Amino acid sequence: MFTGIIQAIGEIKSMENQGDALQITVGSPGFFSPNVVGDSISNDGVCLTIEKCTADEAQFTLIHQTVSTTAFAVRKQGSRLNLEQACRPDSFMGGHFVMGHVDGTAQVKNIIPRETGMELELELPSDLERYVISKGSICLNGISLTVAEKRDAIIRIALIPETLAKTNIEDWLLDHPVNVEVDMIGKYVENFLKQSGYSPQA
Repeated sequence: MFTGIIQAIGEIKSMENQGDALQITVGSPGFFSPNVVGDSISNDGVCLTIEKCTADEAQFTLIHQTVSTTAFAVRKQGSRLNLEQACRPDSFMGGHFVMGHVDGTAQVKNIIPRETGMELELELPSDLERYVISKGSICLNGISLTVAEKRDAIIRIALIPETLAKTNIEDWLLDHPVNVEVDMIGKYVENFLKQSGYSPQA
């Protein structure tokens, strides 16, 4: 589990197809020093398991489903990734509970520079729209963010300079795919209501 507070920026050093899987090496000076093989790292919001590592680099394998349902489908060597170590029971919860299980991708539809910071408008997939609310939390490329406004499938995110400086948001382009993980509480509530046979009254 993660918190959505980015700890470092990594760079894809190599990508190699392994049959129906993709093997990547991610570099970030000193970031992997506390890690061992088997540890989980959030790479742009995708929970991946370390297969090999040094203090400065780690190797991961993504299965076909992970590649096809996330923004890794368009990543390439040199792409920058938001990195976060898995949290512990005593970790400071600066963001919100993030599983690292991406639900889909959103598209960047508008980039609005502000005197201080930036605003982004993104279009959510239709099957995720119902899980997102104004002033609620959402995870985009591994970053815990607050939805400033929601209009149907369009969400607006307001970004402060600190967030821009510590993440790869400034790499995002119009129609750029962004990994989305919605707040898991809504999904659990929906599943519970379905299992209990609840049907909302008109």
